[in-house]
Amino acid sequence: MLLQLSLSDPVPGTGGWSPADSNAQQWLQMDLGNRVEITAVATQGRYGSSDWVTSYSLMFSDTGRNWKQYKQEDSIWTFAGNMNADSVMHHKLLHSVRARFIRFVPLEWNPSGKIGMRVEVYGCSYKSDVADFDGRSSLLYRFNQKLMSTLKDVISLKFKSMQGDGVLFHGEGQRGDHISLELQRGRLALHLSLDDSKPRLSSSPPSATLGSLLDDQHWHSVLLERVGKHVNFTVDRHTQHFRTKGEADALDIDYELSFGGIPVPGKPGTFLKKNFHGCIENLYYNGVNIIDLAKRRKHQIYTVGNVTFSCSEPQIVPITFVNSSSSYLLLPGTPQIDGLSVSFQFRTWNKDGLLLSTMLSEGSGTLLLRLEDGTLRLVIQKMTERAAEILTGRDLNDGLWHSVSVSARRNRITLTLDDKAASPAQDTSRMQIYSGNRYYFGGCPDNLTDSQCLNPIKAFQGCMRLIFIDNQPKDLISVQQGSLGNFSDLHIDLCSIKDRCLPNYCEHGGSCSQSWTTFYCNCTDTGYVGATCHNSLYEQSCEVYRHQGNTAGFFYIDSDGSGPLGPFQVYCNITETTWTLMQHNNTELTHVQGANPEKPYSMTLDYGGSLEQLEAVIDGSEHCEQEVAYHCKRSRLLNTPDGTPLTWWIGRSNERQPYWGGAPPGVQQCDCGLDESCLDIRHFCNCDADKDEWTNDTGFLSFKDHLPVTQIVITDTDRTNSEAAWRIGPLRCYGDRHFWNAVSFYTEASYLHFPTFHAEFSADISFFFKTTALSGVFLENLGIKDFIRLEISSPSEITFAIDVGNGPIELLVQSPSSLNDNQWHYVRAERNLKETSLQVDNLPRMTRETSEEGHFRLQLNSQLFVGGTSSRQKGFLGCIRSLHLNGQKLDLEERAKVTSGVRPGCPGHCSSYGSICHNGGKCVEKHSGYFCDCTNSPYEGPFCKKEVSAVFEAGTSVTYMFQEPYPVTKNVSLSSSAIYADAALSKENIALSFVTAQAPSLLLYINSSQDFLAVLLCKNGSLQVRSQLNKEETHVFTINTENFANRRLHHLKINREGRGLTIQMDHQLRLSYNFSPEVEFRAIRSLTLGKVTENLGLDAEVAKANALGFVGCLASVQYNHFAPLKAALRHSTTAPITIQGALTESSCASLMDSDVNAVTTVHSSSDLFGKTDEREPLTNAVRSDSAVIGGVIAVVIFIIFSIIGIMSRFLYQHKQSHRTNQMKEKEYPENLDSSFRNDIDLQNTVSECKREYFI
Repeated sequence: MLLQLSLSDPVPGTGGWSPADSNAQQWLQMDLGNRVEITAVATQGRYGSSDWVTSYSLMFSDTGRNWKQYKQEDSIWTFAGNMNADSVMHHKLLHSVRARFIRFVPLEWNPSGKIGMRVEVYGCSYKSDVADFDGRSSLLYRFNQKLMSTLKDVISLKFKSMQGDGVLFHGEGQRGDHISLELQRGRLALHLSLDDSKPRLSSSPPSATLGSLLDDQHWHSVLLERVGKHVNFTVDRHTQHFRTKGEADALDIDYELSFGGIPVPGKPGTFLKKNFHGCIENLYYNGVNIIDLAKRRKHQIYTVGNVTFSCSEPQIVPITFVNSSSSYLLLPGTPQIDGLSVSFQFRTWNKDGLLLSTMLSEGSGTLLLRLEDGTLRLVIQKMTERAAEILTGRDLNDGLWHSVSVSARRNRITLTLDDKAASPAQDTSRMQIYSGNRYYFGGCPDNLTDSQCLNPIKAFQGCMRLIFIDNQPKDLISVQQGSLGNFSDLHIDLCSIKDRCLPNYCEHGGSCSQSWTTFYCNCTDTGYVGATCHNSLYEQSCEVYRHQGNTAGFFYIDSDGSGPLGPFQVYCNITETTWTLMQHNNTELTHVQGANPEKPYSMTLDYGGSLEQLEAVIDGSEHCEQEVAYHCKRSRLLNTPDGTPLTWWIGRSNERQPYWGGAPPGVQQCDCGLDESCLDIRHFCNCDADKDEWTNDTGFLSFKDHLPVTQIVITDTDRTNSEAAWRIGPLRCYGDRHFWNAVSFYTEASYLHFPTFHAEFSADISFFFKTTALSGVFLENLGIKDFIRLEISSPSEITFAIDVGNGPIELLVQSPSSLNDNQWHYVRAERNLKETSLQVDNLPRMTRETSEEGHFRLQLNSQLFVGGTSSRQKGFLGCIRSLHLNGQKLDLEERAKVTSGVRPGCPGHCSSYGSICHNGGKCVEKHSGYFCDCTNSPYEGPFCKKEVSAVFEAGTSVTYMFQEPYPVTKNVSLSSSAIYADAALSKENIALSFVTAQAPSLLLYINSSQDFLAVLLCKNGSLQVRSQLNKEETHVFTINTENFANRRLHHLKINREGRGLTIQMDHQLRLSYNFSPEVEFRAIRSLTLGKVTENLGLDAEVAKANALGFVGCLASVQYNHFAPLKAALRHSTTAPITIQGALTESSCASLMDSDVNAVTTVHSSSDLFGKTDEREPLTNAVRSDSAVIGGVIAVVIFIIFSIIGIMSRFLYQHKQSHRTNQMKEKEYPENLDSSFRNDIDLQNTVSECKREYFI
């Protein structure tokens, strides 16, 4: 039946409601006679006046007490009112409300008039069946048979209660099945088990928990739907889906279901757990109206205790302290009574707040009761005496009702919290307390100048009820009407507490906590950060890690960023091609025997991540592969192309795949079958030849839609001499299809469009752009009122604008330099329920807090426009790359292929990222990104940062020839050396790094026809550069700032441009020199590292240093754009290189801490610098043979080392006496140890170097 109730002018031209005072404490209340279902409201202003309301809120109640505010989008809803006195403003409620009383609460009105309203309420009549449970009663619904077995259940009801605990319904079977719905601390806990082996209700955790603050004496709806193991559990429009564990699908309940409590069989009036105390309405169990049966006294229902069929409503008036700085309630007391008694109940989310303050009579002090960090603290302070103090309770900011009582009688002070009493530790026998005449609850008035109210902390925000002073209840309605006490910023007759953690807006498993006004997210151990744990800590691919300059290693990747998929660990093999490796739990060669079709062998592979995570990596990669190997002896693999395969693997689609590595999908073959190279041409796999000898079929699976391999099944190893071994390698992928996914917009009217961006609660947008335009819109999506827009608003400004219905918010980041410089720039914008932010490159992040009230859902409905707007104005000119929306990757290039004015791709990556290539590496453009060409660099690696270094022994020589006898064509991997044949260079750049403990030694020697340049260490460890030009006197440049033969890594740079020479040592300029104009620079013939082995007529000093050459480590050797050491190690067969002696590649940095004697003594390549033999025995060798051989080797090695030790002792003593006889007076650095000095003196034949140019 449709209802229409109005408060309007009974006589046209008159009437309307207008209060005497227009202020925030006014409301218009209507009694609808009975509970009805209210669906809409309408308002007008007062007729023929300037009085109308421009905005208002609604409140509802069943009894005229304990009101509830109307909410929409989980916020107190503000309705738009009138703009004049006559027009009608109609609002249909998004959620209908069942209530008897309705209040219109004016919020704003015409500033030129007063509050004035005419209202209408629309709705339908509402009928229901209600049962009232008093906490000691229940209804039992008894089945017609002993066992009720159901595959499907639907239970629905509504309830209201002031108690936070109590059983709503319960049923169980003798075999262990049970179902129970119970209020626990104001939340609903559902226990459901279909598994006979599950523990009983008393010991099992809840299957699901929903709701919060359900003890507020308002109606709450519950719906439980179960089909087999699948369950939907809904409380007040919040639904939780879950699946019960166990094998059974049926719920087996014996005898009966109980509602309101769990009676103990054979003990009338006794219940297993606390009973429900409150009202239940419209209780249905699988279509059966339980309350209707009880009202009609049907035999299926048995009543325990007193159950009535009308809902009793306790007349309790709660109040809400709204403001943490100005809310208070003043109530009078009876002064000068010997003693004191105050009690009340409170609930809050805040850890701190004043609960009560009063000045006691007769100079007996001040009483303060407050919350401090969730603990209740009572302090009674007198001017001349020590304060009496009581601390009790903890975590009292849990949102639950807590009862407090403060009493003082006969020098005894007691603080009772939730029926638990506590007394002060101090002696109060001399403390006499007299009650005061003013009691301030929640806070103090701003205009209070004396000490009648003290508040050392902030005011209380929360709810109170049942306030008693001197054992007398206080009528809070009288306070509201102004006849008792005083107040400020209170909501009287309602508790407006709100659980801001329901639903939990902390994403990715973040834990939610709250205060009265906001919520907080703890993102610890989630892998995410941000105000709502929205942003992933990790990058989306190995390609992004590479772009950031990382080298190979284990990394966590999050393929969908802020999306639902979590991060997982992979290995990023960052080389010229960046591979992503996903290892599984069984990569070793695994032997199989005894498998047949009836008892097959199977192994499931675990990659450490979910299948969805793996699929996201595969789908985002350009290429993926997985090596599979099947070793066989009389064990067939795929049988025949038309026969049933005997071995197969299962991929992502959970289907059998009867093809093997190297073959395409749909062809039951192996790799050898494609090129017809199998052992038996009648078969398409080597193993299908069924030979008695071991053979194998190995190849790569690379069809992405089937990867990864999740299981292998083998069925043919049960015959005589039949055996197989399999190995499935890690999943390997390369290429990021999205990070370099870019488009170019070349007309202002062009744009790309995508489906609507759905991001109600959290939205993040990230991309790269480059442009030369002055302005343009990157992205726009519109709704009816809401919108989101990102644009470059000026050459140095990025603007992010968003409106969720509360008015637009605009964030602007201004760059100190131009952003339209045709370089790639990064933009990231985010909006969540806590904040809105904008980040541009590495500039400071701009953030604005989000309002906790009002609209918070971003509701968009138009297409998403990228590079332009729906109006085709302010379009963007330039490139956009790697666009992500809430972790979703938009394929810009694919959409651009069918869109005019937009081109796929965007060249010019090196202009932005060329600096990532170091040490002379050259940035080379690719369609998808770039790579570093290290050909002319002495370094290698993805960014030309990895040093190329080698260990030199005594006599090791590396010579790079620039002229004959080596032909120019031999140097195919490096630039041609022919330019050195006839012309000299105008400049020379020499760079190298070295570690050594030997002096003297020769590091580098450059030879031209009659000239030379040598770099050597003198006997005292100083570095010397010797150069002879045009047969003139030798130029000698010496740097002796320290002993460079000190086992540390040193860096040398020699640069000559024209006639100017500079020498840098360890990145500091040590010497500058200008050659005379008469000097000519000739083309060089060869460059030698280490010992010069040719007969070149060396300078006498150079010849002395060349006695052993160089013993140590050289790294990153460069002469102009040639890298001779790198050529020797990487291109020894193609470059004009001659190597003599042992040259072992090794890291110089790893040798710096090696033993000094190991450095300065001649070693073999296996133990230079103390390096041990790293060879390992074959893992499959027979252990007994290994033990015997190992024992023999150990004995032989022991004998050899014993002989060497004896000989070394003899030679050491001999050389020591010889050195003593020939010792000259020398000076050593103070930090050079004695053993090191001895090693320097070993080369006694080398004299001190000349120092014509001395640093």
